[in-house]
Amino acid sequence: MGGSPGNSAGWHFNLCPGAGEGGGCFVSSYAPARPYVARGEARDPQRAAQEAGRRARTRVRRYCAANGLNRLGTLTYGPPRATDPVVVREHIGEFFRGLRHGLGGEALPYVWVPELHGDGVHFHVHFAVGRYVPYRLIKETWGRGIVNIKLLGDLPVGSGVLSEARKAAAYLSKYVTKTFTDPGTRVLGLHRYDAAQGFSPKVLRLCGVSADAVVDQASDVLGMQPAERWSSDQAEQWAGPPAIWAQWGK
Repeated sequence: MGGSPGNSAGWHFNLCPGAGEGGGCFVSSYAPARPYVARGEARDPQRAAQEAGRRARTRVRRYCAANGLNRLGTLTYGPPRATDPVVVREHIGEFFRGLRHGLGGEALPYVWVPELHGDGVHFHVHFAVGRYVPYRLIKETWGRGIVNIKLLGDLPVGSGVLSEARKAAAYLSKYVTKTFTDPGTRVLGLHRYDAAQGFSPKVLRLCGVSADAVVDQASDVLGMQPAERWSSDQAEQWAGPPAIWAQWGK
């Protein structure tokens, strides 16, 4: 069994070749009746928040990895410091438009995440890009306070851009997770993070009769065996259907 999974029973696996990772689960031919849950509500809000946070972290990690976003930056406000999340997003939109202009107008993949200071009132912003950007250009384009940017290192010998981008994603994911674990940071109607449009990684959907079968298909696509692999069999008190995850390359 291979190719497009459609609605067939078996193991379904979503591979993101550009990010070198994928995950999936076993889909049964039996569809149990599910009780109605009103839009915007959840039977188990805590679990729903955890699952939403996990999905957001996955999207950030795959976007960063697929686009090689291995430079991590921070934008901090000087007086007057921003307290309105809507205004912060307007400022960040202006910043990235100005950055693209300063780099010659070429499209620029990026991810950014707002974070509240410890006072719970004022914001600063973390972002990742995948190319060298002169510090002076970042500082002049921001123009609202202090800036910092660095190419991520401190990785094992032989690591490349993919590992660097995954490390950047891990940093950003921490701040994304805060908006799910701390209700005070959630602003209804606003995204918890944002990314440049047009750079979403492509997903290849695979299916097979076993977990090994779909991982083998993914390995054939990528031309290598996975560097890491996880199964829900390893997790105590796993509540969902059998699931797997794998990552390739470094």
